[in-house]
Amino acid sequence: MFSTLRFFEGFCLAGIVLSLYALRIELCPPGHRFMITMVASFIEMAGQFLMPGLAALCRDWQVLQAVIICPFLLMLLYWVIFPESLRWLMATQQFEASKELILQFARKNRMNTESDIKGVVPELEKELTRRPKKVCIVKVVGTRNLWKNIVVLCVNSLTGYGIHHCFAKSMMGHEAKMTITQNFYADYYTMAGIALASCLAMCPVVGFLGRRGGLLLFMILTALASLLQLGLLNLIGKYSQLPDSGMSDSVKDKFSTAFSIVGMFSSHAVGSLSVFFCAEITPTVIRGGGLGLVLASAGFGRLTAPIMELHNQKGYFLHHVIFACCTLICIICILLLPESKNQNLPENIPDGEHYTRQPLLPHKKGEQPLLLTNSELKDYSGLHDSAAVSDGISENTTANGMKSM
Repeated sequence: MFSTLRFFEGFCLAGIVLSLYALRIELCPPGHRFMITMVASFIEMAGQFLMPGLAALCRDWQVLQAVIICPFLLMLLYWVIFPESLRWLMATQQFEASKELILQFARKNRMNTESDIKGVVPELEKELTRRPKKVCIVKVVGTRNLWKNIVVLCVNSLTGYGIHHCFAKSMMGHEAKMTITQNFYADYYTMAGIALASCLAMCPVVGFLGRRGGLLLFMILTALASLLQLGLLNLIGKYSQLPDSGMSDSVKDKFSTAFSIVGMFSSHAVGSLSVFFCAEITPTVIRGGGLGLVLASAGFGRLTAPIMELHNQKGYFLHHVIFACCTLICIICILLLPESKNQNLPENIPDGEHYTRQPLLPHKKGEQPLLLTNSELKDYSGLHDSAAVSDGISENTTANGMKSM
């Protein structure tokens, strides 16, 4: 009964995390989405740091379980207090509920419904006869770009969270001879500190390089740390066996610890950024389904850790090699993703399809971009017709309005 109830508890916690993540993304303006997401991550890290102290105060696991679950009772009030996402209601054509929510916001903000939101309510009333149109995540299969973006981010999250355990096992491996009780707090706070440092580093990196550039940088660091740990350490191990090499096992352990820290640092950023990236490029009508796929991939990556423990860590080296190969594949696939920094969230599947891949580096002034977004294509839609009716059109003018040299 305990195992069954724990299963349903984890099942419900996954839904809570998914719903809160989607609501945060949909409520924030484009310039503040990443900042609010990182604030939520820091609050999560604070809870992780406080958990061992809370366990030490409670002493009994039944009391600890009750203390942890009690705050979730406050979420029962969310049904009454917290409103539904207006963005999702509008995207799924639930105009009756949208109208009621807009009027509720207007009353709470003491707005004049006749002047401040003039034109919005009448337009909604015209569409009240339309039936709600909810979209299933299966619709992604018929798309050209959207499914590719979601699959790439699923593989990224699986690789990031899967290889994170490999680095953690390598870092703690040289302390395996010591008892667990002596090293539990040290190992726990070491891993939590690395995760906190990773979140702190994500803020300036993603702010400067963007979502795709930051994800690419952290994936390259993960691949380098993994390859150096697999290749260089084996080479050091061979030289340390020579009588005149001057190398000892302590040198190998120091290198292994250094590479493991870098790998855990970057792989945590890869997993977190993949989930955030998916929330931004997935359309509102299927954002819950897209986020669910990426979070499920992350959970499957975490699932590889207990599977290895069940087999007494046999095949650990092969396990690390497979994920190291996945990091190299992910580096190439990340280049296929669009950049969503300071972009509006796509509302429906056609909007998500129009997210096209831009160059990794911004083009120079006066340089024609190779790939245009849908909004840029609209700017040139009537250029040919207007040029045809004008009197003196030059022969060396191209279809894009740029003069050939």
